[in-house]
Amino acid sequence: MRDFGGIVERSPVRVVRPGSADEVAEAVREAAAEGLDAVPRGLGHSTFGQSLTSGVSLDMRGLAGVREVGGRHAVAGAGTSWREVLAATLPRGLTPPVLTDHLDVTVGGTISAAGIGGTSHVHGTQADNVLALEVVAGGRVVTCSPTERPELFDAVRGGLGGHGVITAATLRLVPAPERVLSCAIPCRSAGDLLRVQREARADHISGQVKPSEGGWRFEAKAVLYGDGGEPPPGTAETESLAYPDFADRMRPDVEELVALGEWARPHPWAMVFLPAPRATAVIESTLAEMTAAGLGLSGVILVKALRTDSVLFSVLRTASPGCAPVAEMLAANRRLLDRALAAGGTRYAVDSTG
Repeated sequence: MRDFGGIVERSPVRVVRPGSADEVAEAVREAAAEGLDAVPRGLGHSTFGQSLTSGVSLDMRGLAGVREVGGRHAVAGAGTSWREVLAATLPRGLTPPVLTDHLDVTVGGTISAAGIGGTSHVHGTQADNVLALEVVAGGRVVTCSPTERPELFDAVRGGLGGHGVITAATLRLVPAPERVLSCAIPCRSAGDLLRVQREARADHISGQVKPSEGGWRFEAKAVLYGDGGEPPPGTAETESLAYPDFADRMRPDVEELVALGEWARPHPWAMVFLPAPRATAVIESTLAEMTAAGLGLSGVILVKALRTDSVLFSVLRTASPGCAPVAEMLAANRRLLDRALAAGGTRYAVDSTG
């Protein structure tokens, strides 16, 4: 069995496809009695085997479905994709405040990994916007929230399944805009990119570094919810989009990558959190030793300034034909991690830094 990363392979003793929280609890108890790990797996979008196991694999897609949409909340099974959440909430004019760029990942999976999106500089992580959880912990089904079993609630969010298996989540919702204005802002350098992100008054912020003939090209994206906002200084291009189209903006790219075979290739991804004062130096040092071949034909470099005075730096490599091999990409990831740790940063635990 492989995950999206395509680097690590593990064969489980068995795959269990539970259809309820009670069935998850039963599977966890049986695995424990045999001395086996029970690892939940949604759509398998981890990049270094985090959703794989040599024990019992719990296929959580049997727990997909939005059970309830209230005034400002939704209750979704852990195996529900964020695409399915949006399909249930948008008809009511509501949306989760934080969405992943790629919608075909599950609620339980991203909450277990924290879940970062373009609005995280305003709203925090997806895990920060959970109101309550249903969890299998200690072999039984329990609920937890900021007021009920708060220690378990805090441990499970971002806990990568180590403290319990999420089976359902109550998600905070906010009003969804009808349209957004996406503003592309060319930047001169990594430092300039971070400055633009910090200064732009936008609902959604992101940044990319792209290879070019002259080295690297930097671009910030500032997205204003509603169509009447004033583009930030330096904006070179704007695009007005319906909010559902903006939320699902990756779909055409993914379809193209699937058609080209790139989506199925190994993805040695490196993602690190950097302290803002040292982020520019780490990014520049990493780019100085990189080439387009080390990134891959469909690789992407993302830079995201967060509200916690930290920066998420993501080098999302693809081991394309004719580019650097997987081992070389993994070695570059480890050098990035060493550089990040020396600067006081840390890794994002769903990556492939090894």
